[in-house]
Amino acid sequence: MDRRARRHASSGSAKALLIGTSFALSLGMSTSMNSAYAAGTAYAVDTAEVGEAGGCKVEAWTSWARNRDGLATVSPSCIVSNMPHMEMVVQTTRGRADQDWYTSVSPFVKINLVPGAIGKLGLGVVGGTIYDAVKGDTASNFVYVPATLRLSKTMRLNLNGGWIGDRANDRDFATYGAGFDWLFMPKFSLTLETFGQFNGDSLGWETRPRFQTGVRFRPLDEFSVDFIYGHNINGEGSHWLTLSTAYRFSLF
Repeated sequence: MDRRARRHASSGSAKALLIGTSFALSLGMSTSMNSAYAAGTAYAVDTAEVGEAGGCKVEAWTSWARNRDGLATVSPSCIVSNMPHMEMVVQTTRGRADQDWYTSVSPFVKINLVPGAIGKLGLGVVGGTIYDAVKGDTASNFVYVPATLRLSKTMRLNLNGGWIGDRANDRDFATYGAGFDWLFMPKFSLTLETFGQFNGDSLGWETRPRFQTGVRFRPLDEFSVDFIYGHNINGEGSHWLTLSTAYRFSLF
């Protein structure tokens, strides 16, 4: 999903697609979690879990790259009471890439297929689309399967595998990710992850694995803040710094 290997060949809509893709697919799609050490927000690897029925969340993050690219994302989500295993999200991103500004909107649905537990693998499925608001066209479609294995009350392993159809460039990619969450203090958690994409072409930086790590501080059940650093899915090896927040509340 890294698009800057083709930055001189990509159109503005393709840039919107690939950044939107990275934050809707690889970035965990603003996953709703019910654990103090959950990933979610701008992290790259999703979990199989959703929040509690009737719960909602508004996540927001801003990211800056060393090459002066940047973005801001707002992502509200809810789990309707009569559909307790389904989370509905609409994510909007505004950013700059290679001097070009873009806006993308991504509606998607996440379904928890198999609830997990300590020592028991949980499974889910996520699917949606990326809409290029500047061009007024669908830029991509995607689907992936997140799997979560809780190793203990404070440790969890997440694995992702999926597909994205890049309509702007008429290409398909397989996507992957692996992440580790550790609640090392009552209000602090650490996340380590690697993620990326590949297809049959040789695309340089676009298909090289990425890595990032972050620390979450959750002083209240309703609120958390994350500081994330590493190789974002976007960029020619550029380092990204992300500040992310999440506010949780009940609506239904």
